[in-house]
Amino acid sequence: MKAISFILSGKTACFRKPDVNQFAYFTYNNIHKPALLGLFGAIIGLGGYTQLNDENIRNKKDKKSLNSGFPEFYEKLQHLKISIIPLVPNGYFSKKIQNFNNGVGYANAFGAKPEERISSYNLQVREQWLENPIWQIMILDDGSSEYEKIKEYLENGKAVFIPYLGKNDHFADIKEVKSIELESPILEDRIYSIFMEKDLKLSKIKPRAENSCFFKEIAPIRLNKQYHFYEFENLIFTNHSIIEGDYLNIYSVNEKNYAFI
Repeated sequence: MKAISFILSGKTACFRKPDVNQFAYFTYNNIHKPALLGLFGAIIGLGGYTQLNDENIRNKKDKKSLNSGFPEFYEKLQHLKISIIPLVPNGYFSKKIQNFNNGVGYANAFGAKPEERISSYNLQVREQWLENPIWQIMILDDGSSEYEKIKEYLENGKAVFIPYLGKNDHFADIKEVKSIELESPILEDRIYSIFMEKDLKLSKIKPRAENSCFFKEIAPIRLNKQYHFYEFENLIFTNHSIIEGDYLNIYSVNEKNYAFI
């Protein structure tokens, strides 16, 4: 089995959580699969939410049926299997709250009286950003044309749209692109990537000669078909060994196991 591997990094990143916005917008600790598919879609020029919304505006105007499907990038890339490996001790990135003004009128002046609108253009926004995030990303070769196109664009440093990490404030840096050979997993060994908790059972015994590492996060894994909301799973990054579980989407490289989600 083959895959393509690359290093994905940036000065900052923000993968905004949709469930908290009272004091500040918070970010997931790691890039998640829907965000990665969006990044790949940008690289090869697939449409996103904006294009889908524009299409439905035109359909509504022309009295045609609305497109209730996924954005183009997700429709065409959701079949890809991806491995995400945080390249930081314990899998945890430093974060800071950023304070800035949103001076765009439509963001904060809707409904204001004309005489009040100028003063209302400075909405204070607090947003949590990851600092110097870096991951190794691997994409499993499933023989699809989409995989081949992503591989070609990555290897040649091409992109139709600028890839970014969650928002266009955070430019993505892609380097060390290479093809790799995957082998059968090493049973009852640790997983060196993020994996879904439901698939594997972990040993409670601490690893020898190193401190115990266990990071768990409820994070997006796919999009809901009807409303395009995130669907979530418990994701784990740890150095504890695996006792048993489903090894269907686990492969080894250089005698290390990696899970593909």
